[in-house]
Amino acid sequence: METDIIRRAKDTAVNAVLKAGRMAKEHFDRNVVSREKGEYVDVVTEADYRAEAIILDEIARAFPDHRIRSEESGLSGGDSEWLWMVDPLDGTNNYAIGLPVFSHCVTLLRGGETVLGVIYEPMVDRLYVTVWNEGSWCNGRRMEVRKREELAKGTVGWIQGHQVQNEPAAVRLKHYIDVKFKRMIRLWAPSLQWCMLAKGDLDGIVLYNSEGDDLYAGILMVKEAGGIVIDFDGNDFAGMNEEPYLIACHPESKDFFMQVVREGLGRPVY
Repeated sequence: METDIIRRAKDTAVNAVLKAGRMAKEHFDRNVVSREKGEYVDVVTEADYRAEAIILDEIARAFPDHRIRSEESGLSGGDSEWLWMVDPLDGTNNYAIGLPVFSHCVTLLRGGETVLGVIYEPMVDRLYVTVWNEGSWCNGRRMEVRKREELAKGTVGWIQGHQVQNEPAAVRLKHYIDVKFKRMIRLWAPSLQWCMLAKGDLDGIVLYNSEGDDLYAGILMVKEAGGIVIDFDGNDFAGMNEEPYLIACHPESKDFFMQVVREGLGRPVY
């Protein structure tokens, strides 16, 4: 029964993000209407609401008894052990200024554990799908986290929560990573950074207190591509956490990244 639910959920999620992606691409860079939201001056556009309506409708029709948590409309549904998390337009700030770096992200959890993640990047037609114990795939090709011998020559993704702002520890760590590696990138579309790591385009990710409705699909994407996701103390990350501090990388890069984070935070290095 569980396997059947996940299979149907994958089909539903794929169909939903493809529909949302067609809409977002059609309206991209056409006098996008946006407004500010929240105390950290984030933005939301009409495309966010349209994409959310498309995705929620697909999920609710297929699984009316499941709970759904979506970025714009919040939590809905009953008391099911199945929880859908929807980021209808990850990278809204990019979308609003005409930067074609954004995605639609859908996650399914059972009892707090992620079993499915679907992320679609419509401007380049990349569909990322990950299923627990079944690997991670981009347009039907299996992905694998890359192992780099000289990590200092690598590229690392940085993700931080809106509420972090210019917190001194985060500023120090981000600057340290920026000078420690050849490149550090921050896309303002975190789901795509997780996909880049899973695909071998990044060598690691450092995440500083950023949960969000896109996080858990990204984590499963990396784990199913052979990567590890650990907290700043080196413990394997599982389940959910409202204030995560994480490192994601190839398993053999763990010690290097942990040392970088400790040095960047000014902690003792053993």
